[in-house]
Amino acid sequence: MNGNWRRQRWSGWTLLLLFALAGATALAWYGRDDGSITADAPLVGEVEEMESGGQKLIALTFDDGPRRSTTTALLDGLAERGVKATFFLIGAQVEDNRDVVRRMDREGHQIGIHTYDHVQLTDLNRADFDAQVEKTRQVLKATLDHNDFLLRPPYGILDDSVKAWAGCPIILWSIDPEDWKDQNTERVIQEVVSSARDGGIILMHDIFPESVEAALAIVDTLHEQGYYFCTIEELFAARGISLEAGKSYWNAYP
Repeated sequence: MNGNWRRQRWSGWTLLLLFALAGATALAWYGRDDGSITADAPLVGEVEEMESGGQKLIALTFDDGPRRSTTTALLDGLAERGVKATFFLIGAQVEDNRDVVRRMDREGHQIGIHTYDHVQLTDLNRADFDAQVEKTRQVLKATLDHNDFLLRPPYGILDDSVKAWAGCPIILWSIDPEDWKDQNTERVIQEVVSSARDGGIILMHDIFPESVEAALAIVDTLHEQGYYFCTIEELFAARGISLEAGKSYWNAYP
């Protein structure tokens, strides 16, 4: 009987303790203010890692578009994944795809110049250079009502004249799977993933269905490896690098 009494007395104290804890929890819940941390808020360590540059960053860029069918499919896939990319556009193809370009801009992608007719810019006189670069800049400006476009020269070829006349930063790349060669989705995925590096710039083309499929698979795979995709502007800003007109940039390695 004495043992039963001790067990009953212990159970009673346990219940009282549980009620007290429940009450304290309820008071804390109802008394909290709007600045409290919610369940899906980032942990302090995660915030510090992002601010200190601990996040692995990579930029996905596309040349030669827009092409309505493939570029739209790519934008759909990027939107589903919450990913921002940078598009270097052909001026002649913007004319009939202004709505696609506006969608890029509206959804937070960065937009750049890839000449008006996809011609090599070196050894051009100033008039011919302007017919390719400045004309495209004006088409984009009229379409988007801003004028902060980067330049990617076709084939990545540039000289002193291109640098002097560009009027904006020149963006090249550090990872080129040459997706235009054979449109082999699996090969492109493997090549990009195996070459991925923090601060890298990936070059692809949004005019091939196979490249669109590969790009989205690359995003999924690199996400699993802890990479965060950002625009060129975001990539260099995160690394504290100011992009300057007339200078060329291949990567933003830490």
